[in-house]
Formats: sequence, C-alpha cells, structure tokens
Amino acid sequence: MKIFIDSADVTEIRDAVSLGVVDGVTTNPSLVAKTGRPLAAVIREICEIVDGPISAEVIATDAQGMIREARELAAIHPNVVIKVPLIAEGLRAIKSLISEGIRANATLCFSAPQALLAAKAGARYISPFLGRIDDVGGDGLELISQIVTIYRNYEYSTEVLAASIRHPVHLVRCAELGADVCTIPYKVILQLLSHPLTDVGLSKFLKDAKKTP
Repeated sequence: MKIFIDSADVTEIRDAVSLGVVDGVTTNPSLVAKTGRPLAAVIREICEIVDGPISAEVIATDAQGMIREARELAAIHPNVVIKVPLIAEGLRAIKSLISEGIRANATLCFSAPQALLAAKAGARYISPFLGRIDDVGGDGLELISQIVTIYRNYEYSTEVLAASIRHPVHLVRCAELGADVCTIPYKVILQLLSHPLTDVGLSKFLKDAKKTP
C-alpha cells in the first residue's frame, strides 16, 4: 500500500519524506489556504520535494472551468494529478482530461455508486472520505470495502485512495481491506511510529547498554 501525506505545509512534507515512507502528496483548497501562498507556488515546491503523484484540486464547479484549471495545474509538473469533485460536471471534466492524458483524482466520494461512476469515467484515483462518514454516524471502512470489492470484480484500474484518515487504526484496516493508497495528515504519520512498549524497550536497552564494560 502506498502512503501519501495529506498536507500543503512544505515543512511537514519535508520531514515526512525524510522518514522514507512517503509515496505522494494530496492537497485541497483548505490546506493550501492555511499556507497563505498561491496554489501554483505551493504545488511547484512540493513537486521539488516529492517524486510521486501530487494531487492539486480545481475550484471551478463547471466542466469547462475544471478543465481549464486542470490544464494549468498539470503544466506545472508531470507528477501533478488533478483532484476533481465527484459531481456530474466533475465526471464530464474527468472524461475530457483523460483523453488529454491528464490524470484525475475523483474526490469527495461518499458512496459506492459514486466510486463506480468515477472508475467508468476513467479516474486514476478515487478518494472516499472515510473519516467524514464516521463523523456523521456512518461506516467509512465499509465504504472502502465496497469500493475495493467492486473494482476487483470488474478489474477497474482506478486506485482506491482512502482519505480523511483520522488515526492509525483507519490505516491498518484500509490496508487489510486492500486500499491502494492511504493519504494521511502529518500528525497521524507520527502516530504510526508511536507505541509505549517501543519507548519502554528502548529506555531499558539504553540503560543496560551503560552497564556494558
């Protein structure tokens, strides 16, 4: 399973990349807004840090506007993948972008039917937001399971990119279910490393090492 960092903060991204576990990056308008920088500048710098897929999201809600923005973003770097909202206009945009050789990430997915349509339209990635589903009393992991099963049944090449990951258990369960990618906030990546027994064990080893002649 690939791990992407869900961030537009280049300091966070550099640190996560230094761990040797980051395969790509996802951003969204909210994350970019926190940086106070123009989207193109942020994406360009991220592409210099990470040699992998970098998702940049369009903000237009009509197909032609999405396509226009997508072309501009895709021109920044070959690794840029365009995040398109999973609405009717988004599907139209995805179909057109694919014909131009521009990869698309269908985002804001909250149902299996949406995921099926995105795959049929040719999306490179589907981004189901499992954490947000959990937030409203649903079962986000069940959605991941449904999408993985459907895609395998019909051999769709669209990759399942589990998004809105809240904690390490989400990642483990997504890995067990067969998600292709998990995109994770920086703080959760650090949580993946943390275990009290590791801390206790290391402390004991270091203490005993001081006794070695």
